[in-house]
Amino acid sequence: MTVDEIRQIAVIGAGLMGHGIAQEFAGAGYNVRIHDVTDERLETARAQIESNLTALAENTVIQKRSIAPTLQRIQTDTELSKVVEDADFVVEAVTEDLALKQRIFAELDGICPSHTILASNTTALMPSQIGIKAKRKDKILNTHYFNPPYLIPLVELIRSPNTSDETVAVVFDLLTAIGKTPAIIEKEVLGFVGPRLQAALIREAFAIVEQGIASAETVDLVVRNSFGRRLSVAGPFEVFELAGWDLVLAAFEELYKDLNSSSDINPLLRQMVESGKLGVKSKEGFYSWTDDKIEELRDRMNRALIQQAKEK
Repeated sequence: MTVDEIRQIAVIGAGLMGHGIAQEFAGAGYNVRIHDVTDERLETARAQIESNLTALAENTVIQKRSIAPTLQRIQTDTELSKVVEDADFVVEAVTEDLALKQRIFAELDGICPSHTILASNTTALMPSQIGIKAKRKDKILNTHYFNPPYLIPLVELIRSPNTSDETVAVVFDLLTAIGKTPAIIEKEVLGFVGPRLQAALIREAFAIVEQGIASAETVDLVVRNSFGRRLSVAGPFEVFELAGWDLVLAAFEELYKDLNSSSDINPLLRQMVESGKLGVKSKEGFYSWTDDKIEELRDRMNRALIQQAKEK
């Protein structure tokens, strides 16, 4: 199969990531069907997609007249077989539950056309694990989007040892065609690349706070106003290439010995969860959250991401 033969897209799971993934394909001209277990979830997803598109139009990222055609290309159904019966490409975007994903992939394997490519938008699980009960292992891979998927361009493509070169090439071309930036991860590993880098950063951030070196607010202040700005335009290897690896080596000779390298979860993180301080969802974490503060943070992040999308 080639990318030109892909006509019908299916998205399994209409939640935080699923509706945004469906929105992108529909916006690029593909017919999309979304599946979830209740009509209420599907109605919420459609409303969120319309809200997202309206915000993009208000900021001149897309044209307002494209909203209605995009919505018309999206259908929803609670019956899985109807959603995938003629799908060429399926993206699973359900919760991070390995057993659930394995069950879904086994079911998809039995009801999808033989040529259909099956992808999982997992954050950390490996495609060989997810597709272990499916027969078409050459057509299974991960497409790891970052939230919000309609504003973050990168999609990590993670292949298993059984994923064919053809499958990787077709998905790479498909994502490129709709304006994404696919990155092929050649070796499957827990966490891929993006989540592993984020995990390393937050591990050190927790260690800094736990050891009393600086507060969470100060850590956020430092990141936002220093290397965080650089990383929006250049990756870590590019940044340090400018500095010179001799200087980097000299700087890190002593520092590396003092960085956190524990394979255990930081006790401060466990304490936060055990005490119910979950962040925005509980209105308390390292910060105290009101509805206004939550909306301000989300609005600040979305405005910045939309501005980057306009400059693309």
